[in-house]
Order: sequence, then C-alpha cells, then structure tokens
Amino acid sequence: MARWIIPVVASLWLVGCGEQAWQTKDISGLMPPLEFELIDENGNDVTADQFIGKSTLLFFGFTHCPDVCPTTLARLDAATQRMDEATRDDIQVLFVSVDPRRDDPETLRTYTDAFGPQFIGLTGDKAALDELTRRYRVTYGYGEEDSDGNYDVSHSSAVFAFNDQGEVRLLIRDSDPMDAVVADLERLASGA
Repeated sequence: MARWIIPVVASLWLVGCGEQAWQTKDISGLMPPLEFELIDENGNDVTADQFIGKSTLLFFGFTHCPDVCPTTLARLDAATQRMDEATRDDIQVLFVSVDPRRDDPETLRTYTDAFGPQFIGLTGDKAALDELTRRYRVTYGYGEEDSDGNYDVSHSSAVFAFNDQGEVRLLIRDSDPMDAVVADLERLASGA
C-alpha cells in the first residue's frame, strides 16, 4: 500500500507547489510585447516604453460607443476598485480609440477621466492604428454614416493584459467572472 501512497502524495504536493493558474485566458508568449507609437489624451506623442513599469490593460474602442466600451471600462474600474490602493496604483488602462476622426485628445481625456486616473486615452492616424491592431490580431471597421454624419465602429471587446515589463499575460473577456478578473489583476500587479 505504501508503494502507491507515497507517489500519489508526492504528486499532489508538487501540483500544490506549482505556479498558480490564471483564471482568465492565459496568452503568455502568444502575442508580442507591448509596442506602439501613438498620441495620448494630452496631444503628446507617446511610445509603449513610457508605460513600462506598471501592469497595463490594453483595450480598443471609441468614445461614441453606445455599449461595449463604457461597459468594459466601467467593469475594469469596478475590478480595480476592489483592490487596495497600492495594487490599484500599479495598474494602468490604455484605451486606444480606433476612431481618430471623432476622438481627438480632448474628447479622449474627458471620456477616460470619467473612469478614473488610471485610464489613459490614446489614438493615432490610421497607419499607426492599423499597425497596432495587426500586432494584436484585432480588427475594427466603420459602419455607414447616417444623414447626420454619425456612424458606428465595430471592434473587439477583449482586454489584453501585460505585466510591468510589457509582456503579454492575459486576455480578459466580458464573460470572465468579476472575481476571476480581480484575482488575476492582483496577481499581475504583484509581478506575475
């Protein structure tokens, strides 16, 4: 009996000592590191290097979005509000508008300010946006304009999570439970 008990106990112990699994979608090593050249919500040219040092959440959208963008950003805000202040300060959310025609820096700043200081609006010209969205295999497109010049923009609802070195770790989806998102963001902010 001891012959099979020892190996079973040893294997259970090793599993318990292994690295904790992510609760959202682990995409470590499946995407390239954070890299871009864009314009921030203050009208400044910025690169991804300026955001290294904190865990970074990257989300593509537009300020005129009626549902996905405000819901996703509010959900990320709710998740970070459940963390202690020090952990929350180690997380930044980069909201990249794929609608530069309507989302100038001032519009972006007003929009992101509604969610909190860790939310930063970014945009760029079509070439810069296309380069960034191709890098992370994200698509976006513009709908037909109505008679008032309004149009919709299709985009992904997924959030890419990078560690403080700019290495991709997670894909957070709107279907992920809030407790899982909070746990993974806390783990990410702790240096995982």
